[in-house]
Amino acid sequence: MPFLIALIALGIELSPLEFLYTGPFLTATPALAALTMGPRGTMAAAGVALAVSVTTATYNEAWGSDQVYSNLLGLLLVSSASITMSSAVRTRRQGELDQIRRIASAAQDVILRPVPARLGPLRAASTYLAAETGAQIGGDLYEAVHTHYGIRLIIGDVRGKGLHAVRAAAAVLSAFREAVHYEDDLAEVVNHCAAALSREAAIGTTGNQDAQAEEFVTILVAQVPDSFVIQLVNRGHPPPMVLREGKVRSLTPSSPLPPLGLEGFFSAAPTRVETYPFAPGDRLLLYTDGVIEARDRDRAFFPLAEEMEAVRPCTPPAFLEDLHGRLLRHTEGVLADDVAMVVADRVDGDGARPAPFT
Repeated sequence: MPFLIALIALGIELSPLEFLYTGPFLTATPALAALTMGPRGTMAAAGVALAVSVTTATYNEAWGSDQVYSNLLGLLLVSSASITMSSAVRTRRQGELDQIRRIASAAQDVILRPVPARLGPLRAASTYLAAETGAQIGGDLYEAVHTHYGIRLIIGDVRGKGLHAVRAAAAVLSAFREAVHYEDDLAEVVNHCAAALSREAAIGTTGNQDAQAEEFVTILVAQVPDSFVIQLVNRGHPPPMVLREGKVRSLTPSSPLPPLGLEGFFSAAPTRVETYPFAPGDRLLLYTDGVIEARDRDRAFFPLAEEMEAVRPCTPPAFLEDLHGRLLRHTEGVLADDVAMVVADRVDGDGARPAPFT
Protein backbone atom coordinates (compact mmCIF):
# COMPACT_ATOMS: atom_id res chain seq x y z
CA MET A 1 0.00 0.00 0.00
CA PRO A 2 2.72 2.62 0.81
CA PHE A 3 4.43 2.04 -2.52
CA LEU A 4 1.12 2.12 -4.38
CA ILE A 5 0.33 5.49 -2.78
CA ALA A 6 3.72 6.83 -3.84
CA LEU A 7 3.14 5.59 -7.39
CA ILE A 8 -0.29 7.27 -7.53
CA ALA A 9 1.19 10.53 -6.23
CA LEU A 10 3.88 10.38 -8.89
CA GLY A 11 1.29 9.80 -11.61
CA ILE A 12 -0.78 12.78 -10.43
CA GLU A 13 2.22 15.12 -10.30
CA LEU A 14 3.34 14.14 -13.79
CA SER A 15 -0.15 14.46 -15.29
CA PRO A 16 -2.45 17.41 -16.01
CA LEU A 17 -3.79 16.89 -12.46
CA GLU A 18 -0.61 18.40 -11.00
CA PHE A 19 -2.68 21.09 -9.31
CA LEU A 20 -3.82 18.43 -6.77
CA TYR A 21 -1.92 18.54 -3.46
CA THR A 22 -0.16 15.13 -2.99
CA GLY A 23 2.21 16.09 -0.17
CA PRO A 24 0.10 14.59 2.68
CA PHE A 25 -0.15 11.27 0.84
CA LEU A 26 3.62 10.99 0.50
CA THR A 27 4.13 12.00 4.12
CA ALA A 28 1.83 9.19 5.24
CA THR A 29 3.66 6.40 3.40
CA PRO A 30 6.41 5.78 6.04
CA ALA A 31 3.79 5.69 8.81
CA LEU A 32 1.74 3.09 6.89
CA ALA A 33 4.85 1.02 6.20
CA ALA A 34 5.78 1.03 9.90
CA LEU A 35 2.59 -0.89 10.74
CA THR A 36 3.60 -4.11 9.01
CA MET A 37 6.89 -3.86 7.09
CA GLY A 38 9.50 -3.47 9.82
CA PRO A 39 12.44 -1.03 9.93
CA ARG A 40 13.84 -1.94 6.50
CA GLY A 41 10.46 -1.71 4.78
CA THR A 42 9.79 1.61 6.50
CA MET A 43 13.15 2.99 5.34
CA ALA A 44 12.42 1.81 1.79
CA ALA A 45 9.00 3.48 1.81
CA ALA A 46 10.52 6.70 3.16
CA GLY A 47 13.19 6.61 0.44
CA VAL A 48 10.61 6.10 -2.29
CA ALA A 49 8.47 8.95 -0.95
CA LEU A 50 11.51 11.25 -0.79
CA ALA A 51 12.51 10.31 -4.35
CA VAL A 52 9.00 11.05 -5.61
CA SER A 53 8.97 14.43 -3.82
CA VAL A 54 12.33 15.46 -5.32
CA THR A 55 11.35 14.20 -8.78
CA THR A 56 8.01 16.00 -8.86
CA ALA A 57 9.43 19.22 -7.43
CA THR A 58 12.08 19.21 -10.14
CA TYR A 59 9.61 18.32 -12.90
CA ASN A 60 7.16 21.04 -11.84
CA GLU A 61 9.94 23.59 -11.20
CA ALA A 62 8.62 24.10 -7.68
CA TRP A 63 11.94 24.47 -5.89
CA GLY A 64 12.03 27.61 -3.79
CA SER A 65 8.38 27.46 -2.70
CA ASP A 66 7.48 27.10 0.96
CA GLN A 67 5.18 24.22 0.11
CA VAL A 68 7.98 21.99 -1.19
CA TYR A 69 10.19 22.58 1.84
CA SER A 70 7.28 22.06 4.24
CA ASN A 71 6.50 18.77 2.54
CA LEU A 72 10.12 17.61 2.74
CA LEU A 73 10.40 18.60 6.40
CA GLY A 74 7.17 16.81 7.28
CA LEU A 75 8.30 13.72 5.33
CA LEU A 76 11.64 13.63 7.15
CA LEU A 77 10.01 14.00 10.57
CA VAL A 78 7.37 11.33 9.94
CA SER A 79 10.00 9.00 8.43
CA SER A 80 12.30 9.34 11.45
CA ALA A 81 9.46 8.72 13.89
CA SER A 82 8.12 5.77 11.88
CA ILE A 83 11.51 4.06 11.62
CA THR A 84 12.11 4.50 15.36
CA MET A 85 8.67 3.16 16.21
CA SER A 86 9.02 0.20 13.85
CA SER A 87 12.38 -0.74 15.35
CA ALA A 88 11.00 -0.53 18.89
CA VAL A 89 7.97 -2.68 18.04
CA ARG A 90 10.12 -5.25 16.25
CA THR A 91 12.52 -5.42 19.22
CA ARG A 92 9.66 -5.85 21.69
CA ARG A 93 7.97 -8.56 19.64
CA GLN A 94 11.24 -10.44 19.18
CA GLY A 95 11.86 -10.27 22.92
CA GLU A 96 8.40 -11.66 23.65
CA LEU A 97 8.87 -14.45 21.11
CA ASP A 98 12.28 -15.35 22.56
CA GLN A 99 10.76 -15.51 26.03
CA ILE A 100 7.97 -17.80 24.82
CA ARG A 101 10.53 -20.03 23.14
CA ARG A 102 12.57 -20.23 26.35
CA ILE A 103 9.46 -21.21 28.30
CA ALA A 104 8.56 -23.79 25.66
CA SER A 105 12.08 -25.23 25.77
CA ALA A 106 12.01 -25.43 29.56
CA ALA A 107 8.63 -27.20 29.46
CA GLN A 108 9.99 -29.63 26.87
CA ASP A 109 13.03 -30.37 29.05
CA VAL A 110 10.75 -31.28 31.95
CA ILE A 111 9.21 -34.04 29.83
CA LEU A 112 12.24 -35.13 27.80
CA ARG A 113 15.65 -35.91 29.20
CA PRO A 114 18.73 -37.20 27.39
CA VAL A 115 18.99 -40.98 27.41
CA PRO A 116 21.93 -42.40 29.43
CA ALA A 117 25.15 -42.90 27.50
CA ARG A 118 25.38 -46.53 28.66
CA LEU A 119 22.45 -48.86 29.20
CA GLY A 120 23.64 -52.39 29.89
CA PRO A 121 24.67 -53.83 26.51
CA LEU A 122 23.89 -50.58 24.71
CA ARG A 123 25.70 -47.33 24.09
CA ALA A 124 23.07 -44.69 23.37
CA ALA A 125 22.46 -41.03 22.58
CA SER A 126 19.44 -38.86 21.85
CA THR A 127 18.65 -35.51 20.29
CA TYR A 128 15.64 -33.25 19.99
CA LEU A 129 15.49 -30.55 17.31
CA ALA A 130 12.76 -27.96 17.54
CA ALA A 131 11.28 -26.64 14.30
CA GLU A 132 12.63 -23.24 13.31
CA THR A 133 9.21 -21.66 12.84
CA GLY A 134 6.90 -20.74 15.69
CA ALA A 135 7.31 -21.11 19.40
CA GLN A 136 4.86 -23.92 20.13
CA ILE A 137 5.95 -26.89 22.17
CA GLY A 138 6.15 -30.06 20.14
CA GLY A 139 4.68 -33.46 20.97
CA ASP A 140 7.70 -35.68 20.26
CA LEU A 141 8.66 -38.04 23.10
CA TYR A 142 11.33 -40.62 23.88
CA GLU A 143 12.79 -42.53 26.81
CA ALA A 144 15.19 -45.39 27.54
CA VAL A 145 15.08 -47.36 30.78
CA HIS A 146 17.24 -50.18 32.16
CA THR A 147 14.91 -52.80 33.73
CA HIS A 148 15.33 -56.41 34.90
CA TYR A 149 13.49 -57.44 31.71
CA GLY A 150 16.15 -55.76 29.57
CA ILE A 151 16.57 -52.32 28.06
CA ARG A 152 13.25 -50.78 27.12
CA LEU A 153 12.90 -47.79 24.82
CA ILE A 154 10.03 -45.70 23.51
CA ILE A 155 9.74 -43.02 20.87
CA GLY A 156 6.55 -41.33 19.80
CA ASP A 157 4.87 -38.36 18.20
CA VAL A 158 1.65 -36.68 19.34
CA ARG A 159 -0.64 -35.26 16.69
CA GLY A 160 -0.41 -31.46 16.74
CA LYS A 161 1.48 -29.08 18.99
CA GLY A 162 0.86 -26.89 21.99
CA LEU A 163 -0.28 -27.69 25.51
CA HIS A 164 -2.62 -30.53 24.50
CA ALA A 165 0.33 -32.28 22.84
CA VAL A 166 2.48 -31.78 25.94
CA ARG A 167 -0.23 -33.27 28.16
CA ALA A 168 -0.63 -36.27 25.86
CA ALA A 169 3.13 -36.83 25.68
CA ALA A 170 3.45 -36.55 29.47
CA ALA A 171 0.62 -39.06 29.98
CA VAL A 172 2.17 -41.63 27.65
CA LEU A 173 5.69 -41.18 29.05
CA SER A 174 4.49 -41.41 32.66
CA ALA A 175 2.64 -44.65 31.95
CA PHE A 176 5.67 -46.07 30.13
CA ARG A 177 8.13 -45.13 32.90
CA GLU A 178 5.96 -46.89 35.46
CA ALA A 179 4.84 -49.97 33.51
CA VAL A 180 8.27 -50.98 32.20
CA HIS A 181 9.41 -51.99 35.69
CA TYR A 182 6.61 -54.42 36.56
CA GLU A 183 5.08 -55.64 33.27
CA ASP A 184 7.03 -58.54 31.78
CA ASP A 185 5.01 -58.47 28.54
CA LEU A 186 5.99 -55.61 26.24
CA ALA A 187 2.49 -55.57 24.77
CA GLU A 188 1.07 -54.84 28.22
CA VAL A 189 3.41 -51.87 28.56
CA VAL A 190 1.90 -50.48 25.37
CA ASN A 191 -1.60 -51.15 26.67
CA HIS A 192 -0.82 -49.12 29.79
CA CYS A 193 0.30 -46.22 27.57
CA ALA A 194 -2.91 -46.49 25.54
CA ALA A 195 -5.06 -46.47 28.69
CA ALA A 196 -3.23 -43.41 30.04
CA LEU A 197 -3.76 -41.53 26.78
CA SER A 198 -7.44 -42.49 26.75
CA ARG A 199 -7.91 -41.07 30.24
CA GLU A 200 -6.09 -37.87 29.31
CA ALA A 201 -8.10 -37.45 26.09
CA ALA A 202 -11.39 -38.02 27.92
CA ILE A 203 -10.60 -35.15 30.30
CA GLY A 204 -10.07 -32.72 27.45
CA THR A 205 -12.83 -33.87 25.08
CA THR A 206 -15.63 -34.68 27.59
CA GLY A 207 -16.92 -37.57 25.51
CA ASN A 208 -16.87 -35.81 22.13
CA GLN A 209 -16.11 -38.63 19.69
CA ASP A 210 -14.96 -36.33 16.90
CA ALA A 211 -12.53 -34.57 19.23
CA GLN A 212 -11.23 -37.89 20.53
CA ALA A 213 -10.57 -38.98 16.94
CA GLU A 214 -8.16 -36.08 16.63
CA GLU A 215 -6.20 -37.09 19.75
CA PHE A 216 -3.75 -39.83 18.85
CA VAL A 217 -0.11 -40.72 19.37
CA THR A 218 2.15 -42.87 17.23
CA ILE A 219 4.62 -44.83 19.35
CA LEU A 220 7.29 -47.47 18.96
CA VAL A 221 8.27 -49.51 22.03
CA ALA A 222 11.42 -51.64 21.91
CA GLN A 223 13.03 -54.15 24.25
CA VAL A 224 16.62 -55.40 24.11
CA PRO A 225 16.93 -58.60 26.20
CA ASP A 226 20.08 -60.59 26.94
CA SER A 227 19.74 -62.57 23.70
CA PHE A 228 20.85 -61.02 20.42
CA VAL A 229 17.42 -59.85 19.32
CA ILE A 230 15.24 -56.77 19.62
CA GLN A 231 11.52 -56.96 20.33
CA LEU A 232 9.21 -54.27 18.93
CA VAL A 233 5.64 -53.10 19.24
CA ASN A 234 4.82 -50.50 16.59
CA ARG A 235 1.63 -48.47 16.90
CA GLY A 236 1.55 -46.45 13.69
CA HIS A 237 5.08 -45.06 14.05
CA PRO A 238 7.81 -44.90 11.37
CA PRO A 239 9.76 -48.19 11.55
CA PRO A 240 13.22 -48.13 13.14
CA MET A 241 16.38 -48.58 11.11
CA VAL A 242 19.20 -51.02 11.86
CA LEU A 243 22.66 -50.34 10.44
CA ARG A 244 24.83 -53.43 10.09
CA GLU A 245 28.17 -53.54 8.29
CA GLY A 246 27.33 -50.39 6.33
CA LYS A 247 23.88 -51.52 5.21
CA VAL A 248 20.54 -50.28 6.55
CA ARG A 249 17.44 -52.35 7.08
CA SER A 250 14.00 -51.00 8.01
CA LEU A 251 12.22 -53.06 10.69
CA THR A 252 8.76 -52.77 9.17
CA PRO A 253 6.01 -54.53 11.16
CA SER A 254 4.32 -57.47 9.49
CA SER A 255 0.97 -56.57 11.08
CA PRO A 256 0.43 -52.79 11.17
CA LEU A 257 -1.41 -51.49 14.24
CA PRO A 258 -3.22 -48.15 14.66
CA PRO A 259 -1.77 -45.32 16.76
CA LEU A 260 -2.74 -44.97 20.39
CA GLY A 261 -6.13 -43.31 20.66
CA LEU A 262 -7.54 -44.71 17.42
CA GLU A 263 -8.28 -48.25 18.59
CA GLY A 264 -12.04 -47.68 18.45
CA PHE A 265 -11.93 -46.55 14.82
CA PHE A 266 -10.26 -49.72 13.46
CA SER A 267 -11.07 -53.40 13.71
CA ALA A 268 -9.81 -54.84 16.98
CA ALA A 269 -6.44 -56.56 16.70
CA PRO A 270 -4.27 -57.88 19.52
CA THR A 271 -1.03 -56.05 20.21
CA ARG A 272 1.76 -58.25 18.88
CA VAL A 273 5.43 -58.24 19.79
CA GLU A 274 7.68 -58.81 16.77
CA THR A 275 11.29 -59.97 17.07
CA TYR A 276 14.28 -59.11 14.87
CA PRO A 277 18.01 -59.90 15.02
CA PHE A 278 20.07 -57.31 16.93
CA ALA A 279 23.64 -58.44 17.49
CA PRO A 280 26.88 -56.81 18.67
CA GLY A 281 28.00 -54.20 16.16
CA ASP A 282 24.45 -53.33 15.08
CA ARG A 283 23.25 -49.74 15.35
CA LEU A 284 19.57 -48.99 15.96
CA LEU A 285 17.96 -45.66 15.07
CA LEU A 286 14.56 -44.60 16.41
CA TYR A 287 13.16 -41.37 14.96
CA THR A 288 10.00 -39.33 14.51
CA ASP A 289 8.38 -38.46 11.19
CA GLY A 290 9.97 -35.00 11.21
CA VAL A 291 13.11 -36.76 9.89
CA ILE A 292 11.70 -38.66 6.93
CA GLU A 293 9.18 -35.93 6.01
CA ALA A 294 11.82 -33.18 5.84
CA ARG A 295 11.98 -31.80 2.29
CA ASP A 296 14.48 -29.84 0.25
CA ARG A 297 13.65 -26.97 -2.10
CA ASP A 298 12.61 -29.48 -4.78
CA ARG A 299 10.15 -31.08 -2.30
CA ALA A 300 12.23 -34.28 -2.14
CA PHE A 301 12.14 -36.18 1.15
CA PHE A 302 15.23 -36.70 3.29
CA PRO A 303 16.79 -40.06 2.24
CA LEU A 304 17.37 -41.39 5.76
CA ALA A 305 18.68 -44.86 4.87
CA GLU A 306 21.20 -43.53 2.35
CA GLU A 307 22.38 -40.82 4.74
CA MET A 308 22.83 -43.35 7.55
CA GLU A 309 24.99 -45.49 5.32
CA ALA A 310 27.05 -42.43 4.36
CA VAL A 311 27.98 -41.56 7.95
CA ARG A 312 31.47 -42.75 8.82
CA PRO A 313 31.83 -45.15 11.80
CA CYS A 314 31.71 -43.14 15.02
CA THR A 315 30.19 -42.99 18.49
CA PRO A 316 26.41 -42.61 18.95
CA PRO A 317 26.61 -38.87 19.83
CA ALA A 318 28.85 -38.17 16.84
CA PHE A 319 26.53 -40.20 14.61
CA LEU A 320 23.52 -38.09 15.63
CA GLU A 321 25.51 -34.89 15.18
CA ASP A 322 26.52 -35.91 11.66
CA LEU A 323 22.98 -37.01 10.78
CA HIS A 324 21.64 -33.74 12.21
CA GLY A 325 24.00 -31.77 9.97
CA ARG A 326 22.95 -33.76 6.92
CA LEU A 327 19.28 -33.14 7.73
CA LEU A 328 19.80 -29.38 8.05
CA ARG A 329 21.77 -29.25 4.81
CA HIS A 330 18.97 -31.11 3.04
CA THR A 331 16.37 -28.60 4.29
CA GLU A 332 18.71 -25.60 4.05
CA GLY A 333 18.45 -25.05 7.77
CA VAL A 334 14.66 -24.92 8.04
CA LEU A 335 12.71 -27.72 9.73
CA ALA A 336 8.96 -27.86 9.15
CA ASP A 337 8.39 -30.20 12.11
CA ASP A 338 10.13 -31.12 15.34
CA VAL A 339 12.63 -33.96 15.17
CA ALA A 340 13.54 -36.53 17.82
CA MET A 341 16.14 -39.28 17.33
CA VAL A 342 17.54 -42.01 19.58
CA VAL A 343 20.48 -44.17 18.51
CA ALA A 344 21.65 -47.32 20.32
CA ASP A 345 24.68 -49.51 19.56
CA ARG A 346 24.85 -53.08 20.83
CA VAL A 347 28.37 -53.58 22.11
CA ASP A 348 28.36 -56.73 24.28
CA GLY A 349 29.31 -60.26 23.23
CA ASP A 350 32.56 -59.52 21.37
CA GLY A 351 33.25 -62.10 18.70
CA ALA A 352 29.65 -63.25 18.32
CA ARG A 353 28.37 -63.65 14.82
CA PRO A 354 25.29 -61.48 14.07
CA ALA A 355 22.17 -63.23 12.84
CA PRO A 356 21.54 -62.53 9.14
CA PHE A 357 18.85 -60.15 7.98
CA THR A 358 15.80 -61.98 6.68
